[in-house]
Amino acid sequence: MSEILVPGIRLTNTMTVGSKDTAAVYGSGLHDVLSTPAMIAFMEQTAMKAVEACLNPGEGTVGTEVNIKHLKATPVGKNITCTATLREVNGNRLLFHVEAADEDGKIGEGLHERFIIDNMRFKEKLNR
Repeated sequence: MSEILVPGIRLTNTMTVGSKDTAAVYGSGLHDVLSTPAMIAFMEQTAMKAVEACLNPGEGTVGTEVNIKHLKATPVGKNITCTATLREVNGNRLLFHVEAADEDGKIGEGLHERFIIDNMRFKEKLNR
């Protein structure tokens, strides 16, 4: 693991809610609003990207836990931003605070845990 991986690393990512991101498409609801699973996936992606430049060659991260609140609906066409802030580094365990907002305010927040892995060993285990 890299020496520069320290609490405080932060990344903000932006996307536009599309029809593929809706609760109706995910099967998690009936409406054409951002689904909770899509919001969580965007949060995980933002956390992953926040630290990828700090990892050694051949390393990656995998998500292992989410504790997220989805606070309000966001319709298709609105922009959302997610900010992931690294809170803790404990060996290979990384804990992030993640927060998402649309143009009208906060839509979700919580904690997300990831672990640093060796990508090759991870793939080898899967293929056994």
